[in-house]
Amino acid sequence: MAVTLPATHPLSDGRTADSPLITTYLGTRGPITPVWFMRQAGRSLPEYRELRVGTRMLDACLDPAMASEITLQPVRRHGVDAGIFFSDIVIPLRLAGVDVEIEPGRGPVLAKPVRTLADVQALPDPAGADFSAIQAGVAQTVAALGRTPLIGFAGAPFTLAAYLVEGGPSKDHIRARTLMHADPEAWEGLLDWAAAVTGAFLRAQLLAGASAAQLFDSWVGSLSRADYVRRVAPFSAKALAPIRDLDVPVVHFGVGSGEVLKEMHAVGADVVGVDWRLPLDEASVRLGGGVTVQGNIDPALLAAPWEVLEAHVLDVLRRGRSAPAHVLNLGHGVPPETDPAVLTRIVELVHAQGEGQGQDA
Repeated sequence: MAVTLPATHPLSDGRTADSPLITTYLGTRGPITPVWFMRQAGRSLPEYRELRVGTRMLDACLDPAMASEITLQPVRRHGVDAGIFFSDIVIPLRLAGVDVEIEPGRGPVLAKPVRTLADVQALPDPAGADFSAIQAGVAQTVAALGRTPLIGFAGAPFTLAAYLVEGGPSKDHIRARTLMHADPEAWEGLLDWAAAVTGAFLRAQLLAGASAAQLFDSWVGSLSRADYVRRVAPFSAKALAPIRDLDVPVVHFGVGSGEVLKEMHAVGADVVGVDWRLPLDEASVRLGGGVTVQGNIDPALLAAPWEVLEAHVLDVLRRGRSAPAHVLNLGHGVPPETDPAVLTRIVELVHAQGEGQGQDA
């Protein structure tokens, strides 16, 4: 691996370099299809809810010991092939000095939305962000995970910008998409700022011990392909630039991203996550047939009868064989009402398929 990773990093000292997740991310099929779940840390787990009593979401993310414990809980319970560090998309905004809070039942809310060039210019210097609490949590988690890799993650610049402009959750991101066209100078300044924060946040997690990174573009599905290519993708590439020298696998995932999968790969990702809308074999065709994919169980089926879910999981595995390699995941996050036993059963089912995953059905 690159010399910029510390000698004690799990990829440098051999703990995770040959793990099923990392080798699959790098395009090599192994004896099992690795499995992890987006939003596996928290929400659906009773031990998570018990631990979180009396602690606000962002405070939990910034408590190294609590964030570490929450990250480890699903690894212990489900036997997944990776942990993903417990955090929130708006954490780097908070650490950069933006006044943002998570309102229960609503989501991230900003005290002052960013809607003009003056607002953009008034944003705090992203270089002043202090990620020490995140790095402490990552280091503590990695020490406990042993040979199981940890994935670091961050929101892509467009998703961060959408929250900043809207001031909170939005179904259509009209204000953000309007700003993109109405004031290109403000838009480019905002996306540059978000890319700098994201890149620094990812780099901090990786240097602290994460073995892979996922760039998560929650709201990319609201964009036309032309807008994505011209006004968003260059900034996602900028967000990944600060970690390229670390030589770690990068996953890029977006919700509703079927029309821009190839463009999302082109920003500098090794692996493309696919949501539940597009079958993996079709996604592989759109990606040119040479890209490792991640996904794409429909989260809605987690509450279906087991025989229905089992057939769906096996179909996802079958379709995933059209790609060079495949990491099984959901097509989005774990719904909070999910029975944790169902997730454990999926992991057992996928691992039980064994070496047959590399062959045609």
